[in-house]
Amino acid sequence: MADRPLSALQREVDQYISQFKEGYFSPLAMLARMSEEVGELAREVNHQFGEKPKKASEEENSIELELGDILFITICFANSLGIDLTEAHDKVMRKFNTRDANRWTKKDTE
Repeated sequence: MADRPLSALQREVDQYISQFKEGYFSPLAMLARMSEEVGELAREVNHQFGEKPKKASEEENSIELELGDILFITICFANSLGIDLTEAHDKVMRKFNTRDANRWTKKDTE
């Protein structure tokens, strides 16, 4: 199921959440959940690339799954606030392509 636009992902998550009476969590609760997921990603990165190896008793997780969790909560957050993530992405890319156009050293193109 690769190469799906963000709009399709937003619809898929909305269909999933819409089946529950509780619906989307409040923005504050989602921010807390997002912070928790970013912490779990940090822990995985630290285990794989940092100075803190995993204990034998610790659950096996992956950076891929943690990024997936962050994507899911990001989509939930956007959906609950009526934000189109494709439009948000386009605005951010315009910002990077203008404000930060000369910030980094570009590769030589031949």
